[in-house]
Amino acid sequence: MVSFLITLQRLLKGIFHAFKDPKFLALFALTTATLLSGTLFYTRVEGLHWIDALYFCAVTLTTVGHPEFVPTTGFSKAFTVIYMFAGIGLTFAMIARITAGILFPRKLKTEEDPE
Repeated sequence: MVSFLITLQRLLKGIFHAFKDPKFLALFALTTATLLSGTLFYTRVEGLHWIDALYFCAVTLTTVGHPEFVPTTGFSKAFTVIYMFAGIGLTFAMIARITAGILFPRKLKTEEDPE
């Protein structure tokens, strides 16, 4: 339990440091916009409830996969392929910046304030 709490503390500190990084903020905004646009698309085109669409988008962008839902139209399938290629890169870049915030918090600070 102590190990979990220490790990959680490091994760939260890493996220805190990452939010001070302008590159992370841009990635966060793009990833959020990607999630929202995908959610809107799947609610309109596939008729999913918004929470199901958001869940599908999050699962798709983190490469976990969702075996219960498969896009039904050719247009939805094409959108999903483009969505995956664009979104996965954004998601992993954001995770990389959080990881940098955990491992190298001082380096991120010096990157934003080169004196």
